[in-house]
Amino acid sequence: MSQSIITDQFPSEWQVMRIGNLFEAKAGGDYDPSSSSDVRDNRYPYPIYANGLTQQGLYGFSNYAEEPSGSITVTGRGTLGQAFYRGTPFVAIGRLIVLKPKTSVDARFFCEYINYGIEFAVESTGVPQLTAPQISNYLIPVPSEPEQRAIAEALSDVDGLLNSLEALIAKKQAMKQATMQQLLTGKTRLPGFSGAWETKQIGDVVSPCSEKNNLGADIPVLTCSKHLGFVDSLSYFKNQVFSKDLSGYKIIRRGQIGYPINHVEEGSIGLQDLYDVALVSPIYVVCSPKKDINSFFLHRLLKLDSYRQEFANATTSSINRRGSLRWPAFSIIHVTLPPIDEQVAIAAVLNDVETEIAALEKRRDKTRAIKQGMMQQLLTGRVRLPASRIDADDAD
Repeated sequence: MSQSIITDQFPSEWQVMRIGNLFEAKAGGDYDPSSSSDVRDNRYPYPIYANGLTQQGLYGFSNYAEEPSGSITVTGRGTLGQAFYRGTPFVAIGRLIVLKPKTSVDARFFCEYINYGIEFAVESTGVPQLTAPQISNYLIPVPSEPEQRAIAEALSDVDGLLNSLEALIAKKQAMKQATMQQLLTGKTRLPGFSGAWETKQIGDVVSPCSEKNNLGADIPVLTCSKHLGFVDSLSYFKNQVFSKDLSGYKIIRRGQIGYPINHVEEGSIGLQDLYDVALVSPIYVVCSPKKDINSFFLHRLLKLDSYRQEFANATTSSINRRGSLRWPAFSIIHVTLPPIDEQVAIAAVLNDVETEIAALEKRRDKTRAIKQGMMQQLLTGRVRLPASRIDADDAD
């Protein structure tokens, strides 16, 4: 099986060849937990079924030979055709295809092209599976090796920036979680604050709201994600999953807190800060903070893992065994709060951290878009790198 490829979409000096002419394709082996002790002495990071970068830190043992660096692994099952360049020796375990160069090539270029320009078509009556012979038959453009290397280096530079941004975001997220845990529980106090905190029931600090969209007004409908909080339902799900008749939906105003009764123990509780007025499904509990309660502070407090466990403990089982946490049980959960001025100060610190993370995420997303544009241009030869850069890379 091979895909049709229009050769005149590439520069005239680029060749178009089958992957099998450039790489030896073979299937990975099975993980053997009973491997002999002499094999256990050699540990290699192996890409398992997901074939993702996050899997590279895992170690396993295998009787299969070590593959050399500079090879490519392609997922043969699951997320078919996802390719990763392997810069260090590895053992191919799981449903993977290994592409080992037969000749002098820069495998990074071909890895990028497989991910960008090849959509593997697998015909199967069972579980879709991609095989080594199938991959070998696919066509791929082949620039000169110096140009392969120059393109790979250009894309690698962007990957390096993306990786550094991802690492920085992860670090900031971890710092945010630690800061939340310290400040929201009073373990660490901000300068100038020393007063006692007071423990109350949730029902003492918020009031339930049951305002309905009785007139059926066309108002944005929100859904609450456990990681993102409230999001626009149409944008999040890419289609309409809510009812056409919105007259029974609940109104949730800016600054109010809400949660779906059947998912709050997973962390799905949000602060509505997207619109002045929006709608949520009738299964949501909506509540409004009372006087001297900062809604940002309270929401972030209720997002702590300790409260997620509180919600799970308080959740009651319905007839169909699907858990739900309704207002009466939610309202008697205890929260410990500082005076309003300290709530506001803590909320400001956390908001600054979240704003910094959001800016980094925006920069990361913009960088991803830039790489996509570079791939469209460089991997097809529509834009050629300056000869000086190619010559310089070749000289290196």
